[in-house]
Amino acid sequence: MLRMIGATGCPAPEVIFSEADLMVMSHLPAGAAPDPAAWAQAGGAVAQLHAARGNMFGWGQDHAFGALPIHNEAMDAWPAFWAERRLLDASSTLPASLAKRLEALARDVTNRLPMHPPPALLHGDLWAGNLLFGPEGFSGLIDPACNYGDPEVDLAMLTLFARPDAAFFGAYGALDQGWEARRPIYQLWPALVHLRLFGDGYRPLVNGLLEACGV
Repeated sequence: MLRMIGATGCPAPEVIFSEADLMVMSHLPAGAAPDPAAWAQAGGAVAQLHAARGNMFGWGQDHAFGALPIHNEAMDAWPAFWAERRLLDASSTLPASLAKRLEALARDVTNRLPMHPPPALLHGDLWAGNLLFGPEGFSGLIDPACNYGDPEVDLAMLTLFARPDAAFFGAYGALDQGWEARRPIYQLWPALVHLRLFGDGYRPLVNGLLEACGV
């Protein structure tokens, strides 16, 4: 995944060596507070990443966040992929009241999400901690969980726990009409991941996003 990201022109660590339980990567500068210029560099780089296209919604194999599996079997229609591989994939492990609301949303995503957005190469876990900034600005992306899908998924994840500078979006480019309505649908999945991995402290976040979706 890191090699694929780097091949798009978006900075990422160079993978020097890898095997089942070891990966050696090049060092990227980190730890600096990003200014608007650095955020603009990041926005342009993520746009380069998303300009890479696949021919499916999904990925060639499943992967995981820790012990939590992520199912990526390809589907032809994007709303079906998001409903079945992301939203409903979590419902069997949730309290019944949450699962019922999630299932209601999943039944309606065909009316809420684009049927065939460009299948962009997604980072898949684009929270602020996976964007590195050094003294010279944006250094690169780390720790991906890639799949092909709607590029708004990455942007929704980035804005779930952080507020990127406006320069990020200025450099990324204009978003399609209706982005604000789709964002909580896309933010639900990382919120559900946090709920499943880290417990009920994330339940208010999930509830709030479901309310934002009107379910």
